[in-house]
Amino acid sequence: MALLPKDPADFALAPVAVHIDQNLARIRDMTKTQIGDDLVLQLNDLPDGDDPDERAERVRAVALRLVDMHGWEAEITHDYARLRLTGGSVPVELGLSATIHDYIVG
Repeated sequence: MALLPKDPADFALAPVAVHIDQNLARIRDMTKTQIGDDLVLQLNDLPDGDDPDERAERVRAVALRLVDMHGWEAEITHDYARLRLTGGSVPVELGLSATIHDYIVG
């Protein structure tokens, strides 16, 4: 059964999700150390601390970098395995790679 758009934001989901996926592709296959270094470069900011929630927020910031969200919101899930998009008629989750997950968990 096809899921049809029910909200105007639903029509913008594909370009939002694709752009986020492209941003994550840059770090997807890096080592944990390379991910940390790349996040410092992309965000032009050193981390304030060393906890999973801060690392998750930094990954989220890079994932959303230069993305026009068209009303969608994004958050890293509590298990640090996915990025959840909300704002349309249904939530959508994009999987993070095992390496990104390992980087966040520490």
